Amino acid sequence: MLPGFEPAPLPAGFHFLPGHFDAAEQAALLAELRQLLAEAPLFQQAMPRSGAPLSVRMSGAGTWGWVTDKVGGYRYQRTHPVTGHAWPAIPERLLRLWAEATGEARPPNQCLINYYDAKARLGLHQDKDAVSLGGPVVSVSLGDDARFAVGGLARNAPLQRLDLHSGDVVWFGGAGRLLFHGVDRIRFGSSALLAEGGRLNVTLRRIEGVPRPDGTLPG
Repeated sequence: MLPGFEPAPLPAGFHFLPGHFDAAEQAALLAELRQLLAEAPLFQQAMPRSGAPLSVRMSGAGTWGWVTDKVGGYRYQRTHPVTGHAWPAIPERLLRLWAEATGEARPPNQCLINYYDAKARLGLHQDKDAVSLGGPVVSVSLGDDARFAVGGLARNAPLQRLDLHSGDVVWFGGAGRLLFHGVDRIRFGSSALLAEGGRLNVTLRRIEGVPRPDGTLPG
């Protein structure tokens, strides 16, 4: 940091926990995620209407998984769209993180797992679907460094950028629950945690609502 330079304060409701998981904890969590992904493999999502593929491959755990495709659009559903099986349980290590970081008594029931390769990005967005607003959003980084952008409650609000390293945790709650955020880029090869390179991002949320007749929730 340059002498006399003070970084801007982080937005209200946004919490940054650098190095929350040490090397041993990262390796243990990665092993749990590998086992989970063997049961619920990463798959390619697609945008509604256009069918354009998302650059990030995804999977999930918990009661609800997030799915998007050309025909069905954004939604939460109880089964993996490729295997047709129910999503596996959220690892206990992540449930403890949620409780300890946020103080929430009610646990998450949705765990989104994103894999970023060298070209993957995540555009600026809000996690604002009505069925997920009952609790915070907790996010864990594993593997390669990511350049993370966080703004305000309006898309055109000024952005702050953080370098997220393997083991870092960020979470949004309260006044910051609807902050715009995204991932600008990945520093591919910056971590040796994933043998294949890249970054795994794990996001915990609580999904609540009355399912549609087909058993899904709007997402």
